[in-house]
Amino acid sequence: MDAIWLSGAEWLAVLRIGLGLWWLESWRHKDRTAWFERGTGIAWAAGIAEKHRWSAVRSGFRVAVAPHPRVMAHVVVHGELALGLGLVTGFLTPVALACGLLLNALYFTLMIHDVAEQGQNSMMALMSVVGLFGMSWQTWSLDSALGLF
Repeated sequence: MDAIWLSGAEWLAVLRIGLGLWWLESWRHKDRTAWFERGTGIAWAAGIAEKHRWSAVRSGFRVAVAPHPRVMAHVVVHGELALGLGLVTGFLTPVALACGLLLNALYFTLMIHDVAEQGQNSMMALMSVVGLFGMSWQTWSLDSALGLF
């Protein structure tokens, strides 16, 4: 594989780190007090799910998320932090990429009517797929340093 400036594996590491920084930014801009104490994030998502065009999303949200708003707020916020840290440092990278892909698919499905959200989540999902199948943990990662995967 030919590449300019960096090797192909290094470019995949750049992609992985960039995706990790994107997750960290998603975590950073959340008002954690509002999410954890007032439940604003899950309440906002509940409003979107309630009006969703697909009944499976409405019922799925009612069953899986609505009964546990506090827990789900922690899952979302801390999940984004864990994804960001895992991808930037390259620790448990395949797990982080697969979990990020799943979270982006869930976000994409919930926000199917919002073009901006569709674009962000589809691009993040694509980056996860490329990072996963390109084995982006081979370079500049704790996984590589520790001989994992």
